[in-house]
Amino acid sequence: MPVVILEKKLEGVSVAALARFAARARRAARLHGEVAVLVAGDRALRALNRRFRRKDEPTDVLSFPAAGDGLAGDIAISATTAARNARRFGHPLADELKVLILHGMLHLAGYDHQRDHGEMAQREESLRRSLGLPASLIGRTRRRGRKDRP
Repeated sequence: MPVVILEKKLEGVSVAALARFAARARRAARLHGEVAVLVAGDRALRALNRRFRRKDEPTDVLSFPAAGDGLAGDIAISATTAARNARRFGHPLADELKVLILHGMLHLAGYDHQRDHGEMAQREESLRRSLGLPASLIGRTRRRGRKDRP
């Protein structure tokens, strides 16, 4: 079962439920190995984004593939951005976190929506529907006319 760490308690969000969902998403993405999911604030995600992607801005989700040894990698999610998007799209924060977990799992599985000509978007949309999630991250981003972000 994936490890889920919440930097602080979030109303309506269960660590156990997120861990169960992360296990389902990992299987659905055909990802092998252990995954850890950190849910922190914008400040932490901005620091990670700056350090690893050289982008000095907060982001919603980051994925860090592992080099092996039974590890698939780590996912970091901004609870601040997730809460803002959950309000904007009219669904619970827990659902938004699940959308971001699925997106991160697909990145760990090797998908790259910036280079794969829609393959990740199609896979994410299909898995989103089968897992009962609201609109996918890539799909929403494209509808808003914004450039995709990893």
